[in-house]
Amino acid sequence: MGNGEGAMTTKYIKWTPAGGFDRDELSEAAQVIREGGLVAFPTETVYGLGGNGLRPEVSKKIYAAKGRPSDNPLILHIAERKQLDLIARGISGKTEKLADAFWPGPLTMIFEKASCVPYETTGGLGTVAVRMPDHTGALEFLKRAGVPVAAPSANTSGRPSPTKAAHVREDLDGIIDMVIDGGDVGIGYESTILDMTETIPVILRPGAVTKKMLSDVIGEVVMDPALMSAGRDRPKAPGMKYRHYAPKADMIVFQGNLAAVADRIQKQVQSYVCDGSYKAEEIGILAAEETAGSYPEGQVVSVGSRKKGTVGKMIYGALRKFDELHVKIILSESFYELEQQEAIMNRLLKAAGQRTIDV
Repeated sequence: MGNGEGAMTTKYIKWTPAGGFDRDELSEAAQVIREGGLVAFPTETVYGLGGNGLRPEVSKKIYAAKGRPSDNPLILHIAERKQLDLIARGISGKTEKLADAFWPGPLTMIFEKASCVPYETTGGLGTVAVRMPDHTGALEFLKRAGVPVAAPSANTSGRPSPTKAAHVREDLDGIIDMVIDGGDVGIGYESTILDMTETIPVILRPGAVTKKMLSDVIGEVVMDPALMSAGRDRPKAPGMKYRHYAPKADMIVFQGNLAAVADRIQKQVQSYVCDGSYKAEEIGILAAEETAGSYPEGQVVSVGSRKKGTVGKMIYGALRKFDELHVKIILSESFYELEQQEAIMNRLLKAAGQRTIDV
């Protein structure tokens, strides 16, 4: 299996905001990390698959468990600012300002790596990605582990990221040592990644910390031009090269005026059914709560409310729902008008393999 040791029994423990951890179980989870095992744990963004990021053989185990390409860098998670000095070089005044503003929080920063960080963790690069999650349980777990924890999303590589422990169970049960069940996450999509090794910091992955929020703190920040494309040959950050966040079915994102998009999706469904391409029940429609009732045919899954701002939190769960429904094609609305549009549309376009129709 993923760890190269055959099937194992994955242990599940719980963390709650009110009760925290069982002390013995927390100690056990930390010991698993220190001994080179893998523990999935909740953060405010998605669930992470954690292992000791300073041990090359552990990073290899993470890649194997996920089925993840080894040139796709891992993010090191820390619990205290002093840990940054151990694993990164070239920490600037801008870094300090950003850490003051957004750590703990959904911001990952990229630095030149220290020699103690193995290339197996960084995807062969001389840079390292670091973040401090804004989640009480995650921070307590990381502190007890006592090492920087490499933690990509706790899912099979390419699938929608896990926003609850049940998603981790679907993908990694019997493959990893332990799962910390902390319930549903708060944000629902991965952190912003900012490359601090450039003269002008570059956003390599959009997230809840927006370009405006960053520039308000440190001045000029630019978006990587490859963000909404298929990526680059040698990814500098997670999610830049490969199809990510994807359901099993093919997917198309329809872009344009919302009313026109809804009308075009309805006509596309009718066309598929009429020409025999798909049966109605084989067609999935990803729609906002406000427009979900617009589609008389197909299997409609709501991705939350545009008005209430819940689209980001529900997007991965909605994509996984289509797998349960066994649809063969997914037609998705677009969400360019939302405050977190860069992050949400980046995930949708990656899930669709950049396949779009403009209406």
